[in-house]
Amino acid sequence: MTDRAYALFEEQQQARGINLEDVKSKLKALKIETPSWGYGDSGTRFKNFQKVGVPRNPFEKFDDAAQVHKLTGLAPSVAIHIPWDKVDDYSKLRSHAESLGLKIGAVNPNLFQEDDYMLGSVTNADSAIRRKATNHLLECVDIAKETGSRDLSLWFADGTNYPGQGDIRKRKGWMFEALAEMYGAMTPEMRMLIEYKCFEPAFYHTDLADWGMAYNMALKLGPQAEVLVDTGHHLPGANIEHIVAYLLDEKRLGGFHFNSRKYADDDLIVGSVNPYELFLIFYQILNAAGDEDAAIRGNVENIAYMIDQSHNIEQKIPAMLRSVLNVQTNFAKALLINHEEVAVAANNNDVLGAEDAVRKAFEFDVTPLLHAIREEQGLPLDPMKAYLASSYGKDILARGKGGASW
Repeated sequence: MTDRAYALFEEQQQARGINLEDVKSKLKALKIETPSWGYGDSGTRFKNFQKVGVPRNPFEKFDDAAQVHKLTGLAPSVAIHIPWDKVDDYSKLRSHAESLGLKIGAVNPNLFQEDDYMLGSVTNADSAIRRKATNHLLECVDIAKETGSRDLSLWFADGTNYPGQGDIRKRKGWMFEALAEMYGAMTPEMRMLIEYKCFEPAFYHTDLADWGMAYNMALKLGPQAEVLVDTGHHLPGANIEHIVAYLLDEKRLGGFHFNSRKYADDDLIVGSVNPYELFLIFYQILNAAGDEDAAIRGNVENIAYMIDQSHNIEQKIPAMLRSVLNVQTNFAKALLINHEEVAVAANNNDVLGAEDAVRKAFEFDVTPLLHAIREEQGLPLDPMKAYLASSYGKDILARGKGGASW
């Protein structure tokens, strides 16, 4: 970064009425949770790809995650997935995380990889399988108590492939019964984040297919249940920022699983296909941050920003660096929106003026701004370049092939 580049950027934004010190403060406060499974071996429905140097256990996953946080200052917590990250002593894993300057984030139950769950977990017609699945949810509540985790992030593959395969209304009831039992086991500090997906692996119906179903479940369960929006779990053309705005107004937006989709699935690096969508999501959040309703402002402050990606063909740590940096870049651009200018144009029915007031913030090159805050935080100006220049990527090759996978 050159002082001249930032000076020009600062002059430009001040002329637009943007308080850059406030912008920098909010950028420094941004925290993005990375997923343990994003550092391990993964693949597609066709093959699991093994790479040299990936973590062999949950402890090494945290070692790799620490590199991302060290270089970006953005990723102080790591989500875990059970049983992928099952250990004998969670207090030991928690201590290891803390020794690296990290903490254990959301606990994610896995109810889709065992043979028993082929036809459903908590919605299976077999009551013994439903009991087994519910017990796993309760196990994850206990794990969250040990790790000090606030959030329990739930996604279910439950659904059917053919008409008549299952009683949809009965399955809805079984889903609620399981979630209600889990909800009752949570401590007052915990949150249940309910995720949804339009289809896949179930192709006729999915038990939690969209945000409305997840929202309905959350309402019935209570205030500690909120909706988790996975940016890849929508059909083409879905207006995700509209969903975000609606949930914010209802004070039920729990968090995000950031990734990207080309058609209707996820696991591409967030912001890699449609960065404008990510920017517009942040626009809605920042617009709500100035709401007169304190409850809406409180919802904004408690949003969990989490990455949910399995990097199949990319190097794991560089892919995670790119992920969190893409989020930071689009958050920075959204912070440059002059909301008063947008409101004035909208209230005057100035359609193009309102659209321009939003879009021009996206078109700014925020590199000088990001370099400035990294410089102030003692971070490398280019985290990716710094990682590639370090020896860490070469050192971990000694782990060999055949690391932890999902």
